[in-house]
Amino acid sequence: MSEARIDKWMWAVRIFKTRTIAAEACKKGRISINGALAKAARMVKPGDVIQVRKPPVTYSFKVLQTIEKRVGAKLVSEMMENITAPEQYELLEMSKISGFINRAKGTGRPTKKDRRELEDFTAPEFVDDFDFDFDFEE
Repeated sequence: MSEARIDKWMWAVRIFKTRTIAAEACKKGRISINGALAKAARMVKPGDVIQVRKPPVTYSFKVLQTIEKRVGAKLVSEMMENITAPEQYELLEMSKISGFINRAKGTGRPTKKDRRELEDFTAPEFVDDFDFDFDFEE
């Protein structure tokens, strides 16, 4: 077999968990073959360099052998070579260390920390110190 569909190949070599996810990544423009954006039906052949953007990292793989049936994890090294630059892995480590600091505001539910900060901000501090007893006898 000299050629295979890119979505099937990426599923077969375990880059993506399902073929549907691989096809969606192609549709969103996250997959490129030899520098050109690829559709899910694009054929790959040995020697092609595939770049996969999984933010914040761009992985690079060189196709050694084309397959269409999923193989065991031990056999993946015979099918492809990981040529991802070390800087990309450093980016991944930095994002893991930073955690959720760069969470986009307004997306999803607030974290428990966000809720507590909001309660501290909105709770009036002077309520307990104020004396509400008034003398109206005049």
